Amino acid sequence: MTAVLWIGGIIAILGAIGVVAFRTPVHSVLSLVVNFLGLAALFLSLNAEFLAIVQIIIYAGAIMILFLFVIALLTVRKDPMERPKERLEGQRQLGFATAVVVGALLFVVVLGGQLFPVADDLPEDFGTAASFGRELLITHVFPFELAAFVLMAAVIGVVVLVGRKQL
Repeated sequence: MTAVLWIGGIIAILGAIGVVAFRTPVHSVLSLVVNFLGLAALFLSLNAEFLAIVQIIIYAGAIMILFLFVIALLTVRKDPMERPKERLEGQRQLGFATAVVVGALLFVVVLGGQLFPVADDLPEDFGTAASFGRELLITHVFPFELAAFVLMAAVIGVVVLVGRKQL
């Protein structure tokens, strides 16, 4: 499982870098799909097979199709949509500084110094469909419904904005 952990981690990091590095929104979304596949591999290394499959089916499948649909609605013009060179002064330097700090923290954790306590004993049903369903639909039902409402409002907002430009 250690190999799955390292490979999944590397894939997730490369996908995340691709999300912010690519200039076109479609390439960024495809990099996010790669990131989600890496996260699914990390779930597999934790013996949470159900969560890995849900990560692939729901996030890499359904949510990314929704993102591509929204991007397609926003870019109905004939000219390609690209990000400008740099929107804010110093944004690139702040990003690199943040990456260095996060890398240093990860280096400290990998070398054995635990900054955060880790639970040694996981529940017996950790990662199963039953425990996931119980947590999602009983314990966290309000955030689950709120996320669905926010996604629906975002899609309606994009449709309204695109409709106004055509009038």
